[in-house]
Amino acid sequence: MGTTDRTGVAMTIDPRAHLRLARPSRDLAAAERFYVDGLGLHVLYRATASGPGEHDLLMLGWSGASWHLELVAGENLAAPPAPNPEDLLVLYLAGPVDDALVARLAAAGGVRVSQGPYWDRWGVTVADPDGYRLVLSTRSWSNSAG
Repeated sequence: MGTTDRTGVAMTIDPRAHLRLARPSRDLAAAERFYVDGLGLHVLYRATASGPGEHDLLMLGWSGASWHLELVAGENLAAPPAPNPEDLLVLYLAGPVDDALVARLAAAGGVRVSQGPYWDRWGVTVADPDGYRLVLSTRSWSNSAG
């Protein structure tokens, strides 16, 4: 499927292409508890480093989704986790955030944090065990701008 970018250059990337978000983790077991037990993602794949230059790997997501979260850990990481307050993973829920979901995330190692006036108005932010922030937005993607 072809399209053009904002400069008019032809692009051949299919907008339905799968998206992978990869992050380093200090503790894959803690991250798995947060994202699987807390959020409800599924383990799509896991591997343990078996040789030089490899890392432990955990892929999480929902079956059939066009994205997945890949977490890597181990001795061979090029860089340790370095989250900052603007490094967000936002899920648009298109409705209220269930208090039971927030409680599950906290029980699974998450910490509820303030993300500033905009995100505090439109959702709930929970830091995962590595400090990366997950925003559960009450908005839908179609009305998220502004």
